[in-house]
Amino acid sequence: MLNTVNSPSLNQPLIVSAITESAEVLQARFQEWGYLHFKGVVSANDCNAVKQGFLAALSPYITANAVGMPELNGEPFFETDPIWDAVYPKMQSLEAFQALFHRPELQDLMAKVRGAEVFVYPMKMARIATPRKLGYETPPHQDAYSHHAGPTMAGLWVALHDVDESMGRLKLLPKSHKHGVRNVFQAQGVGGVQCEIFPEENTWHVSNVEQGDVIIFHACTVHKAEPNTADKAVRLSVDTRFCDYGAPVFISNIEPHHGWRIEALSWESIYAGWADTSLQYYWRDYPGLFSEMRDQSEWHREN
Repeated sequence: MLNTVNSPSLNQPLIVSAITESAEVLQARFQEWGYLHFKGVVSANDCNAVKQGFLAALSPYITANAVGMPELNGEPFFETDPIWDAVYPKMQSLEAFQALFHRPELQDLMAKVRGAEVFVYPMKMARIATPRKLGYETPPHQDAYSHHAGPTMAGLWVALHDVDESMGRLKLLPKSHKHGVRNVFQAQGVGGVQCEIFPEENTWHVSNVEQGDVIIFHACTVHKAEPNTADKAVRLSVDTRFCDYGAPVFISNIEPHHGWRIEALSWESIYAGWADTSLQYYWRDYPGLFSEMRDQSEWHREN
């Protein structure tokens, strides 16, 4: 039986973890709840460098207000709309964005949570949640399905600025990872599919977040975006996926996000003009790439 996106649900605040806690404590909490929320991991300088670069790419459609927060000018747009397709290659080309997830503080945190050396997926995602586009927000889904992921994969999401309840917050279904990979059906919104939600799963975890906050979530943790109900405020955030080094990674994850459908979006175009070439094509010798689909349900039941 499926529980629809519009079914009544309860909200509870995200459980906050500290980067100073032991690896054992963090790993146990991650396995229990399916996610970890850390405050202020990424510096304001690093967040602002990415945010300002994005705003330059998004102008004149989205600009900063008097206090530096992103605001929509004109009509809202959605992932794959013509405006989105025009600005997204510029956002993907931002060196500060692509390099953010390789910073030592994030690398160390990922390794602490996993208890192993990690591999950061080349595919990095930039999110633009505009107001007045209700019904097009990301529906409940699992990355295990959308990324053809193995059991050690997790997502890492970073708030580039403060996000309140009107701006389309990231929402997680606690302990949902314990049921493995779920059935999916077609839905409106980013990705185009929603996963199965069981009738008893009616309590979600969500909170206002601040610039530099990080959320790490299990590949099977169900998550979604709330609708952006603000008047003009836009939510800009970034995320990627990572796994234990050497674990299987489906080959589509080494392509730029939406590079499969936007002709102007390729690694060659992204890297043009970069000052530092050390991260370019860093995955070429990665030993775990595979190109044939696997039985994800069986994979996750075993781990």
